[in-house]
Amino acid sequence: MTRLLEEVGYPSGVDIRTEFSRILADIETEMSSVLDERDGHARSLYEMLSYHLGLDGDASVRGKRLRPLLGALAYQSLTGDYRPALPGAAAVELGHNFSLVHDDIEDADLERRHRPTLWAIWGIPLAINAGDALFALSRLALYRLLDEFSETRVLALMRIYDETCLALCEGQYLDISFERRADVTVDAYLEMIGRKTAALLAASVQAGAILATDDADVIEAYRRFGYDLGMAFQMADDVKGTFWNSTESGKPEAGDVRKRKKTLPIVWALQHASAENRERLAVIYHAGVRATDGGGPEPQAARQMTDDEVAEVLSLLEESGAREHALVEARRYRDRALDRLETLPCLPEGKRELAALVRSVIAA
Repeated sequence: MTRLLEEVGYPSGVDIRTEFSRILADIETEMSSVLDERDGHARSLYEMLSYHLGLDGDASVRGKRLRPLLGALAYQSLTGDYRPALPGAAAVELGHNFSLVHDDIEDADLERRHRPTLWAIWGIPLAINAGDALFALSRLALYRLLDEFSETRVLALMRIYDETCLALCEGQYLDISFERRADVTVDAYLEMIGRKTAALLAASVQAGAILATDDADVIEAYRRFGYDLGMAFQMADDVKGTFWNSTESGKPEAGDVRKRKKTLPIVWALQHASAENRERLAVIYHAGVRATDGGGPEPQAARQMTDDEVAEVLSLLEESGAREHALVEARRYRDRALDRLETLPCLPEGKRELAALVRSVIAA
């Protein structure tokens, strides 16, 4: 199993936090400002949120901030200055993190970025409430845009934001339900990630364009660019979650396999591997799980996958070509995003920065 985990790799030469350190610092200052507006006896709630967001002094757990960075760079690529769009960028990251807090509860994840999740420390009730608070704060952050932009423009952005939040809920419904099903197709998987990761990255880019221009065709072109980048990002993340070890990916070793997540390598192999391998994958992956549409009793918890079973799943995926297929698809969507970027009517430096960000998702 070690060999399979360690030989997988597609590192990018672009370090987002180094390349865009100034913009990221300004985004995080804006986020902290939103949290610091609140005081009183509930102040400890905002300390919880600061912990989850990595704004409590530990820079190593802050993540890439890809989504707010995309929005800021999209706006800057059309105007030459990202700073007026900072409240929108902060709103995107706060909204993204409300979904992560809830995801951690739904997936029973005890760690995120190598430290305990909110619910693991404070319990499920307070963590749910904290996620709800992040959603409300993300909406309030959008109102800060009224200092620079018209009500009409901000309202248009808010509609996109709310539609995207609903799409995220739809995608999460599909993702969770897929864990209980043995008949998930690649097409269904693509719809699921299109409503989750791709929808949020698309909206992040679209938001920057909405604030910068009234040209509907330009706004749509930016959205499509973000969507393709989001598809590439999720497919690359699926490979990390399936094959990479915890040091390389920041994820538990083969964590998506252990949790029986329906990632692209698994879904593709369940459709395209040899009949013998498909049957064996299905036996391991669906052991102890009873499919349900919600109309019957609660599904039984899946039996914990053993190390030997994880190793066997990884071997079957390699033998079927599932890892390489997922990487090829991730690169295909990345290249589509780069092709779309070439057609965007943005400043040369803005195009260079966005291209660097795309290549940080998955290298050539």
